[in-house]
This record gives sequence, C-alpha cells and structure tokens, in this order.
Amino acid sequence: MADEFLNRIYAPMSQDATTAVYDDWAATYDAEVGENGYVTPTRVAALLMKHLKTPDTPILDYGCGTGLSGLALRAAGFTTLDGTDPSLGMLDVARVKGIYRNLTQLDLDADPILAPGAYPVIVAVGVIGTGAAPPETFDTLMRALPRGGILTLSLNDHALADPVYEGALNGWLDCGAARLLVKNRGDHLPGKGLKSNVYIIEKA
Repeated sequence: MADEFLNRIYAPMSQDATTAVYDDWAATYDAEVGENGYVTPTRVAALLMKHLKTPDTPILDYGCGTGLSGLALRAAGFTTLDGTDPSLGMLDVARVKGIYRNLTQLDLDADPILAPGAYPVIVAVGVIGTGAAPPETFDTLMRALPRGGILTLSLNDHALADPVYEGALNGWLDCGAARLLVKNRGDHLPGKGLKSNVYIIEKA
C-alpha cells in the first residue's frame, strides 16, 4: 500500500481540515501505519502498566482514533477503557474492535473539552503534534486530571522538532505543577525512520 496519508498528514492544517483528513483516512489507517511498523501504542501501554500496576483503573484514551492504542492497552492488561476522538470515521472503526466501555465524539469547541477529574489516567498516543492536536492540548489534558492523576503521552520526531510541543510539557514540570515519572525514547514508525518520546507525568 502506498503511504497515501502518511506522506501528507504532518503538514500544518486547521483543526477542521485535520479532522476531515482523519475521516477520510479511517478505512485504511490501520493498514497504512501497520505496514510502517507503528509501535508507539505498545510502548505506551507497557510503560504505563509497569508504572501503574492497577489494570482496572479507568483510562481515557484521548484521540483514540481507530482504537490501536486501546488494543495495546487491553493487550497489556488494562480492562476499563473509554475513548474519545473528533473523527466520527475513526470512531466507527474503533467501535468494531469492541475494546472500549464508552466511545464518544470529542467536541473541540466545548469549554471545558473534558470534565475535570472524570478520569485518574489519560492516555494520548500520537495525538499532540504537527498534523494532529496543537500544543495547547497538553494544558487541556493536565487541567482535566485530578491531583495525583497520570497523563501518558507521546511526541514523535515531527513534534519534537518544534520546541513549543515539549515546551508545553516543561511549563508544567518546571513550576512543580507536575512530576515527570518516565521519559522513554524509542521507535515510532520504523518504516518512516521516525522515533518518539513517551512520557508519564503525574499532576502535583
């Protein structure tokens, strides 16, 4: 399969345009990223289980897409997963997998986008970065966590090339509003030569 979407998804776009691309991509997303060895969801799930060790903890899979991150979390042993994503096309594919307790369309115009304190753990795999969610999303997710809550996220090489993305994370760490528990560098899309950092952060 030609990398039809991977060759253009990292271009800057409006949020509406990004959602439209993911709607169009939904039917072939799993195959395209799979052919390129997409491994970040598995890395995220393994690192979170090693740290959390409580498989029944409710987890929100933010930007769950077609559910690949949910599959990895379930394979790692987590049992209580909810997913949300702005793309209805992606959610339709995720729903078929049968791994989520609840699936909802993410309303990016809502205020707040997420109900504060609703989940003790939020996972955002491949969500924040160029061609996906803006750096402000990090603040949205941190504000949604209760004190002591855990955010696990990844930033790929495209995101790391722009200092504003890791800068949003460091803004919380540098002032003591959050603690960095894990930072792990590894493969993201080996077929594209891309790596990613995985972070586990605790809200102070």
